[in-house]
Amino acid sequence: MKPAMETAAEETTEQSQERKVNSSRQEMEIGRYHWMYGSSRPQQVPTMSGSMSPLGTGGCFECCIKCLGGVPYASLVATILCFSGVALFCGCGHVALTGTVSILEQHFSSNASDHALLTEVIQLMQYVIYGIASFFFLYGIILLAEGFYTTSAVKEMHSEFKTTACGRCISGMFVFLTYILGVAWLGVFGFSAVPVFMFYNIWSSCEVLKGLPVNYTTTAEQICVDIRQYGIIPWNALPGKACGTALGNICSTNEFYMSYHLFIVACAGAGATVIALIHFLMILASNWAYLKDASKMQAYQDIKAKEEQELQDIQSRSKEQLNSYT
Repeated sequence: MKPAMETAAEETTEQSQERKVNSSRQEMEIGRYHWMYGSSRPQQVPTMSGSMSPLGTGGCFECCIKCLGGVPYASLVATILCFSGVALFCGCGHVALTGTVSILEQHFSSNASDHALLTEVIQLMQYVIYGIASFFFLYGIILLAEGFYTTSAVKEMHSEFKTTACGRCISGMFVFLTYILGVAWLGVFGFSAVPVFMFYNIWSSCEVLKGLPVNYTTTAEQICVDIRQYGIIPWNALPGKACGTALGNICSTNEFYMSYHLFIVACAGAGATVIALIHFLMILASNWAYLKDASKMQAYQDIKAKEEQELQDIQSRSKEQLNSYT
């Protein structure tokens, strides 16, 4: 009689332990659901039983919320800013360079051999602009896709989605590459300010010419703009400079004002691209840190799952031994 009572007590103890394990699992599932959907209030885990259909209103709403929560809005804003800046720099810079060559040929260098090197350099820069536009179009899409990947990895790190060491290495590589591109675009931004400075000097001289009737101490022929001092054409180029009436004619052309404003917009586009790359750099560094934390959490969950499995195996073996004794 006594062994039967002990066996019943042991079975009762095992059943209570099983209930505790099941309740702890349910609490873990509820906590995981709250973490995935970002809710600080206790919610009821949705079930498939009852009259609620998985294609019903609640299911569609939750699906939409989950999809919107997986969109990397910071990467999306940075991508739009990067595309806009590169488009402004490449498009306006290309047209402005063409207008600059036309102004030089018509007003500052009558001999084609004097500005032949400058023409070749400008044509090379235009081809480089084509390459820059194509590269950053692809690079922006890749960074946006990487933002979607890291956002999904962080949002779903407790589910079947697994972050790998290769994905973390790729994120680190994008951080390094974006840093190099950001430094390079700082140089492009400074270089794009040079033609703005040159055209601003010409425009300032034009404004002085317009104010000559008020100032009688200076004649129009004493106000000149010498392009040779900037080093873009040699010193033996003729005429090399424009004074008085010739300078006024330059200021009255549409090519001058068009090129001047396009260079300003191109410089602004380069600045916007620098800001976008800095934004991307912050996002990539943050995503890399999140992925690193997610990998640690993933390893912790794997260890915890193995311990629970070992506990279940021990309990099942103890049950088999008790059954064999009885």
